[in-house]
Amino acid sequence: MLTEPEYSTKSAFVAIVGRPNVGKSSLLNALIGEKVAIVSDKPQTTRTRITGVLTRGETQFVFIDTPGLHKPRTRLSEYMVKQVSDSVADVDVALLVVEPQGEIAPAERDLIASFRAQRIPAVLVVNKIDTLANKEKLMPRILAFTKEYEFSAVVPISALTRDGVDAVLGELEAFAAPSPFFFDADTLTDQPERVIVAEIVREKLLRNLRDEIPHGTAVSVESMKEREGQDLVDIEAQIYCERESHKGMIIGKGGEMLKRIATQARQDIERFLGCRVNLKCWVKVREDWRNRENVIRSLGYN
Repeated sequence: MLTEPEYSTKSAFVAIVGRPNVGKSSLLNALIGEKVAIVSDKPQTTRTRITGVLTRGETQFVFIDTPGLHKPRTRLSEYMVKQVSDSVADVDVALLVVEPQGEIAPAERDLIASFRAQRIPAVLVVNKIDTLANKEKLMPRILAFTKEYEFSAVVPISALTRDGVDAVLGELEAFAAPSPFFFDADTLTDQPERVIVAEIVREKLLRNLRDEIPHGTAVSVESMKEREGQDLVDIEAQIYCERESHKGMIIGKGGEMLKRIATQARQDIERFLGCRVNLKCWVKVREDWRNRENVIRSLGYN
């Protein structure tokens, strides 16, 4: 008679879901303790599933950060929305991240409906409590959500200040089941270095450019080579945009904007790689690339 193997280790797969710009990637970074997902104040910053890994003692948490659930308007945004549904389909628990005030949004009701349909346990994480002068204002928001679904726990947090983040991990411990580790104990993310580097450059585009332009940009790392005998990596990154006029804005007068973006990106990449970096960025126009399946796939969104 076959018996289940006994493990001294445990693991839990956790989907982080919610509307755009509620702080999902900030929460992932706070949980991991390192920056593995880019962050900006613009919605739909995350375009794909980013896996973050945290190993604490004998327990390994595998976090899946997802794009914000929104109404798709392009082929790319259709892909992003599919990432959310795929992520929720096969996890041990979901973290529904919401803001501390306002009405329940249709996208949030859709996520709750998916929890119910797939019988997924969920923890309600109320983020950005640092923005509330009066914490009593949290109660109506929490009551509204708990009427919609029987959450396993409700945890108010600030991903920015890390207030409440350890409490989230404490709640997730209950969902870790005996199993081998799926990643080495020192792994932080399943994303290749090239992908993280490209995302760091895209983050700086999001932070420095006007609202519409960044959503029409993508970044591909064309080359990444260590210089022999030197603590230095040469990186060449291609920035794609949809219009010639956007290209001019990204480059800026006398190349100042592109220089600023590249400098900020280089500083973060050096911290990530732990060595000096020589970063060169170019800008190229690919009209309407967000609706071109072959281009979307070539940029890694598949």
